[in-house]
Amino acid sequence: MPASSATSDSFSDTFPDMNASVGLSDPTNAQHRRALLDLLNRLRNTGVQKDIDLPMIAVIGNQNVRTECRLTHTESEWTCVVKLHLTTDERGSPIKPRVLPFGEALTSKAEVEERIRRAQRAILNPKRTPKHSYAAPPGRDLADLSFVDLPGLIASVGQSGRVHDIELVKNLVISYIERPSCLILLTVACETDFENQGAHHLAKQYDPEGKRTVGVLTKPDRIPDGEEESWVRLIRNEVEPLVNNWYCVKQPSSNDLAQGITWPDARIAEDSFFASISPWCDLEDHFQSFLRTSRLTDRLSNILAELISKRLPEIQDELYKVLQHTEKDLKELPPEPPADPVSEALRILSEFLKELSDRIEGTPEADGLLQKIRVHTARFKREIRATAPSFIPWPRQEAHQHRLPPTSFLDNEEKPLPGSNNPPVIGAPPNSIYIEETSLTIRSSRTRELPDHTPFVVQQNYITEYVQKWTTPSTILFDAVYDVLKKDLENTIDKHFKRIGRGGVHQSVLMIIQDHLDNVAARTKDKIEWLVKLENDPQTQNPDYYLHYRDKFAGYYRSCRHNDDLPSRLWGSSNPEVNRVIAGLAQLGISARADALPKLLPSDPMQTGLDIMASVRAYFQVSYKRFVDAVCMSIDHEAVRGVERGLDRALWDGLEVTGPGAEDRCAAMFQEPAATAGRRQELSRKIERLQMAKGELRQLSM
Repeated sequence: MPASSATSDSFSDTFPDMNASVGLSDPTNAQHRRALLDLLNRLRNTGVQKDIDLPMIAVIGNQNVRTECRLTHTESEWTCVVKLHLTTDERGSPIKPRVLPFGEALTSKAEVEERIRRAQRAILNPKRTPKHSYAAPPGRDLADLSFVDLPGLIASVGQSGRVHDIELVKNLVISYIERPSCLILLTVACETDFENQGAHHLAKQYDPEGKRTVGVLTKPDRIPDGEEESWVRLIRNEVEPLVNNWYCVKQPSSNDLAQGITWPDARIAEDSFFASISPWCDLEDHFQSFLRTSRLTDRLSNILAELISKRLPEIQDELYKVLQHTEKDLKELPPEPPADPVSEALRILSEFLKELSDRIEGTPEADGLLQKIRVHTARFKREIRATAPSFIPWPRQEAHQHRLPPTSFLDNEEKPLPGSNNPPVIGAPPNSIYIEETSLTIRSSRTRELPDHTPFVVQQNYITEYVQKWTTPSTILFDAVYDVLKKDLENTIDKHFKRIGRGGVHQSVLMIIQDHLDNVAARTKDKIEWLVKLENDPQTQNPDYYLHYRDKFAGYYRSCRHNDDLPSRLWGSSNPEVNRVIAGLAQLGISARADALPKLLPSDPMQTGLDIMASVRAYFQVSYKRFVDAVCMSIDHEAVRGVERGLDRALWDGLEVTGPGAEDRCAAMFQEPAATAGRRQELSRKIERLQMAKGELRQLSM
């Protein structure tokens, strides 16, 4: 992907240009420069370049095999050590980085090329797949420098080649030059047309402003006659300008190398070429500084050292951030298989049962188990209360002429519900029971009783009728509580068991608890069914409670028949007229309450029916509250608290964490997937190399 302009702008602060001061190239800073370059080499030896962006020089352009070279200036005699940097095993999996010397140290430069070729063949050996090889020659005539010589871009392959190698090499080059801290050393052979060299186009794509590219012209002796000026214009930075300019070097030919030319002789030949061959010898003094290998390597050494110095604080910050993120990723992995699987299994089961017990007992958070259940029990109470029989104290044909007042005497103990008898209603609610229907039921139910006697079966039938409506809300409540309980259990199971092993123990626990829940559900449903049957046999041991409601409803229905507004006046807020009546009765020596005043009304021909209405409606107040409490308590005892009873034994027996063979069974539980083990190994090795790099940085600060 092309580098953005914002990214390119940052390079002006990172990469020094030719007009900058010599900085670290000053002899007084040579020691510090050496320390920085040595630090960079040690950091690369840890393999941390896979995780953070380290400053580097990448050579692109010529066709060769990727090789890293680290040059070191020293006062001792020249030597060269070729090393293999192993970062993967034979299967390509990451390993702890290792640096292995490839043969003894060389003292003859003529032997270097063959040694590197052999090292490259070792790289290609499928049984040993190191990341790359590098040469590390120290000597008096060398600058402090480290670079990676990348494979040259290719446009086509021969008969024995593979077409996909073209894209493979290109992607390898891109993986280096797209990094913000990579200095691109672009080599361009003067024997080939400039526009046909793919490396230049690739460098320009990822460094469009030329702020981190150093151009190098090679083989200037092979420029066709008459074309010299086009190449000299590059040195003058007149075309394809680069912040750090273009350089030109003259290296020994293949024939020179075959005859064993020495490094000093090669440099002498190079000096002679640029001093005597036009147009190079005719360049102004300023541009002469861009000719010769020594000036290129000095410049590269300074750029790299300054880049390291400027990037060092950023490298430290990046290193710590990556280390923290990696440690976090490692902690998020499932725990490692324990040394004592039986003890660990029992510990996890104990912690699970403890948390389950705490949640069943009740936790203060808003999404606690009991808080979620309470929503459904409140709805259940409303649904049961809504089944109250809707008695209408007027005949059906007259009901539309009246307004059914609210039962305001119930407001102090329960909030009004929509429908039923609570709010004022014009006309009768649906499924209403009218006074003449009640009277007809009384007459048809009488057998050998006297005319003023009402058979109990009348009240019982009305009670049975509304009790039958309680089965559905009770079932809905249980199903809702069961779902809440099951989901809460599953979440708790996930928390304790989902990250264990390959998932088998998690699935086993889910199945064991599902079987346990099924047994709990069966017991709870039986209890609810029993409670519904119990309510079909009307009785109460709280006669005062029942009679209190019966008198209120009797007065309510009687006052409704007398006047639509009378119940509201009697049971409403303090009414002066009612107070005067009570005061007058008190003067006569009669103590009375407002709700007893309807007894003073004239006799009503429908009084027997009104008494049945009041009795049934009063018993509903007693029975529905009792039933709501009983069902909620039964579900809590049998299902919510009941799930805990016997669960420990069910889990121990189901998972077989004790007894003969428990050690092997528990060990199998904790056996982790290969992907998790591989990820753990990868993160552990990453942390290891990051820690090694951290130690190297700490040594520099010391």
